[in-house]
Order: sequence, then C-alpha cells, then structure tokens
Amino acid sequence: MRLGGVVVYGVTLPLSRSRSPLNFSRSHRAVVNANLVQDHVSFVKDVAATQPPHNLSHLLTVLKTRGESIISPGARQGLIPLAIPLSKNASGTVTALLRWPTAPPDMEMPVVEVNKHGVWLLAKSVDQFMHRILVEEDAKSSQERNEELFHASADAGVKLYRKGDFAESKISNLDVYLLKKVGIFPDIIERKVKRHFEEGDHVSALITGEFYTKKEHFPGFARPFVFNAEVLLRVGRNVEAKDAARGALKSPWWTLGCEYEDVANIAQWEDEQIEYIKERVTEEGRREDLNKGKAPAQVALDEAAFLLDLASIEGTWDEYVERIAKCYEEAGLNDVAKFILYRD
Repeated sequence: MRLGGVVVYGVTLPLSRSRSPLNFSRSHRAVVNANLVQDHVSFVKDVAATQPPHNLSHLLTVLKTRGESIISPGARQGLIPLAIPLSKNASGTVTALLRWPTAPPDMEMPVVEVNKHGVWLLAKSVDQFMHRILVEEDAKSSQERNEELFHASADAGVKLYRKGDFAESKISNLDVYLLKKVGIFPDIIERKVKRHFEEGDHVSALITGEFYTKKEHFPGFARPFVFNAEVLLRVGRNVEAKDAARGALKSPWWTLGCEYEDVANIAQWEDEQIEYIKERVTEEGRREDLNKGKAPAQVALDEAAFLLDLASIEGTWDEYVERIAKCYEEAGLNDVAKFILYRD
C-alpha cells in the first residue's frame, strides 16, 4: 500500500477524492487498465510459460500513455503465433513480445512490431525499448514533449533514464546518443548506412553493414543479413550480395523484415527453396531425416521451423497453427504447443 493511493495488480491508482461521475469514470478506467496489465503478466507466465519481463507493466502503461490501445494478449488471430500482443497504434500496427520457442534461459523477450510476414525487431528487451521511448520523448521540444510518459514509467523509468541527460550530453544527434547510451537498434543502424550513402561514403556504409551482421547483436534475426545484401548490391558487389542473401534465408524467414521474394531475388533463387522446404515437411521428408539418424525431437523442431517459414511467405499463419503446435508437442515442448494454439 502507498500513501495517497492503492496498489492494484502492481499499479498505483489514485484514491478518489469524491464520488462525482467524472472521478468514478476515471477510477473505473484505471482499474480496467490495471486488469489489462495483469492479463499480460499472467499470460506470459501461465500461457507462454516463461518469465514475464520485470518492467512489462510499466511498458504497457507507457504505451497506453503515448496513445496506443492496450489489446488482449490472446488477440492473436492472423498474427505469427510466437507473438504476444501488447498494444496497437492509430495506424493499426501491433507491438508485441516475441516468445522464442527454444530460447536460452537467460535470454530476455524481445519487443517487436508485427507485420503480415513476421516481425520487425524494435528492441532486444522491454527495458531497452522503454529506455529508448523516454530518450526520444526527452529529445522533443518542451511544447511537443509528453511529460506524462515520464510519470507513467514510474520508478522503472527513473532507473533507466535520467530526464535531461540527452541535452546535458551535448550529443547533437539523437541516433548517436541512442547507439552510445541505450543500445543497438536495427532501424538506427540502417539509417546510419543510408546517411553514409547520401554523403558518398561507401566505405563507411560497407563497414556499418558488416557490423550489423555480427551474431552477438541480433541472434536469430535474418534482417541484418538482408540489409547487408542490399548494401553490397548497391555498390555493385553482386556475388557477395547473393551469398549474403542466401545466408539470410538460413535464418527464420519471418525475421527477414521484408517479403521472402525480395530476398530470394537477390539470392538468385526462384522457388527451389520453397519447394525444398515443402518436401521436408512431408511424411517422406520426415522419414528420410529419421533414417539419417536425426533424433525424432529434432525432426519435429525442424518441421515446426519450416512450417513457420512457409506461413510467412503469404502471412497465412492461422492455416499452419495446428500443425506447428503438433510439432512442438512431438518435440516434448507441450507448454509451447499450448501457447501456439491459444486464441481469445
């Protein structure tokens, strides 16, 4: 309990000073919002069967404060089944957590933007995403700045970012500050490369494109390799671009950050990769893998990954959900299978 307020599901709500209809309405909305926050925390723990990010409730409050609608974590129809929806903005874009099926125990849940063909990485963790939001808000003019965001982030925000630090740093470029003080973000790296090209500095563009692909930066995501292929193509290094694109297609296709066809064109592949994967998910393909000595659980995991790739091509996630869940069940990941199937 806190002086001057009550704690509901970990969110401090103001005590009503009167019983006027206006105050009742605000109090009612606050309780509803608190329930939505608790829904997400419980969903991550009980349905997604993983540890909820420590500051998830604060992130949801921040997203709500900046004008996004908090949506049910089970509202997953038409979305990649590894996503846990958090919010939707005015243009309909969904921000979500990504639940990797076989993530290392110490790996934090990334924050992603969900699109038809998969996801775009926004931040490697909830804390990193909140940190960036607060810095970007603080960088605005006093007339544009939404001060409520800093209140909404509460103690978590204070620990992540001290208001005014961007101005005090004397770093004039916001992207430079974010890279130095907050972390590496795909969109910022890509903007950096584009600026190098605009300035005619192809060497720096190539170096930054290569830096983007270092495996410690964005493990599991194909996007850095796709972008590096585009950079190489732009400077006329077509053979290297082809190899980079083919390397990208070894990662999950739903992390390409674009349509499969765009990358396949750079890789100079037509439909052979799609046909190969379709063969791998047949009963014959499964038997072939087993006959080679591959463990049944690994065969099932590979099939689930192939099915996710196929679903990403046209964004037909719901058509594949049951088969994907069955694969995880056969691999012994029953909690993941139940999570994949869950819908409101």
